[in-house]
Amino acid sequence: MRLPALFALLGTFIVAFGASTAQADDDVMKVFLNHAKVLKLDRPVAKVIVGNAAIADATVADAKTIVLTGKTYGATNIVLLDASGEAMLDERILVSIDEDNTLRLFRQTERTVFSCTPACEQNQAITASTGD
Repeated sequence: MRLPALFALLGTFIVAFGASTAQADDDVMKVFLNHAKVLKLDRPVAKVIVGNAAIADATVADAKTIVLTGKTYGATNIVLLDASGEAMLDERILVSIDEDNTLRLFRQTERTVFSCTPACEQNQAITASTGD
């Protein structure tokens, strides 16, 4: 195989892989830790189900507004049902940190994360030790 053909094949693979990765990211609703996200619905919701309430919390503000809050790191899902029991939404949720305003401090096996908005304060939910 000649070099130009190899580059063309590699380029095709990268484009295809990038498209599938972007599509996978679109299927996930992202919420930052300790932040709320408002979901506006086109019709009233009757039931809200969160797969793991320790990771995310959903509050019904009114019949067409749900407030989703990231409680701890991880992935879960949310299912919204209408009055007839039909699924209005069934989506994965990823709770992660807002990378823009953080500082990480590593000391041997200890990791401390500071939230810097505007002054840096230690985030207790993220401080971890990897040693025993």
